[in-house]
Amino acid sequence: MAFTAGIAVANVYYSQPILEAIAHSLKIPIEQAGSISVLSQVGYGLGLFFLTPIGDMIDRKKLILYLQLLLIASLLLFAFSTNILLLFLASVLIGTFAVVAQVVLPMAASLVEENRGKVVAQIFTGLLIGILTARVFSGFITHLWGWKYVYIIGAVFVGITTVLMQTDFPSAKVQFNGTYKSLLKSTIAQLGRFPQLRAASITGMLTFGTLSAFWITLTLHLSGEPFHYNPSTIGLFGLLAVVGAVIAPVFGKIADNGGQSKSLIFSTGIVVLSVIILLIFPESVIAISAVVILLDMGVQGAQVTNISIIYNLDASSNSRINTVYMTAYFIGGSTSAFLSIEAYKMGGWIYSVIFMAILSILAIGNVLISRKKLEPKTIQRLEMSK
Repeated sequence: MAFTAGIAVANVYYSQPILEAIAHSLKIPIEQAGSISVLSQVGYGLGLFFLTPIGDMIDRKKLILYLQLLLIASLLLFAFSTNILLLFLASVLIGTFAVVAQVVLPMAASLVEENRGKVVAQIFTGLLIGILTARVFSGFITHLWGWKYVYIIGAVFVGITTVLMQTDFPSAKVQFNGTYKSLLKSTIAQLGRFPQLRAASITGMLTFGTLSAFWITLTLHLSGEPFHYNPSTIGLFGLLAVVGAVIAPVFGKIADNGGQSKSLIFSTGIVVLSVIILLIFPESVIAISAVVILLDMGVQGAQVTNISIIYNLDASSNSRINTVYMTAYFIGGSTSAFLSIEAYKMGGWIYSVIFMAILSILAIGNVLISRKKLEPKTIQRLEMSK
């Protein structure tokens, strides 16, 4: 499950370190090529809201198969596109069908009752490693053979996991028997049911928004003055972020032991600290390298804790609850990616970092305001009243 989730979500992030190579190939400004990464995240948000809730309506194993086949087709469309409009379309489709990972996560949560946070964190670690190594992989392959081969090889990887999935994944019991329209209505209704879900969604939007703003504009920053790094060098920064992914299960264990609010305060505090370092040392490679580790650690720690919280709300609605949270998560990511590029156009790297600072401060502020909702006694009392 972890391998399948990581391979699927990696496709959304392949473009980030190779934007300059794509722009040079199509003879367009790099800022225009930056929209490819934004559109992939927009597509992911669309897939989250319109496709992942179906995991409560049909066998998740079948849903994953359909999504993987469509993802392969979208990757090949991107690889053989000859103009920017086709690339934009393919970017949206790749993001839409890469939500395989968000069908796997609630499937894993539904299979266990004890240590759910730890198990979900293990799956999520695979997902994170997919995200982080995607940048290294795409930079390396682009340097060797060109950016088109990134997506051809990516399609092969998805094909391999498609075969493995059919032999290893369990079938899942259907949890919802209504129509698709009523399913979407029920998905939206989850926000009203759980204050913990609302608080987690806001925190997720802001922390992932900070991370997306960082990675999108970091590529622009390292491609220009004073660095002029090539795609493979930029992609290597993703290896540093693997450290944060490896530590993510620790936050899941803390959450299982009733320390949700402490875990969130600590993780969002790390996010704020990392942005402060960027403000003080905006052009230091050593500082940027440290921030890659710290920022990913903080964001992934908050993510694992949030997921542990929401998957303990109502097991029969896991796909719909996950849809609400992850849709908010990627709305934050795609919106922040777009706004950070605009900030970069206006004032360069420092303006983008200021934007990240605003997001991170709002994130820890939301955690401090809503922390009482995350105390075990409060959650138990709310569940009993429900």
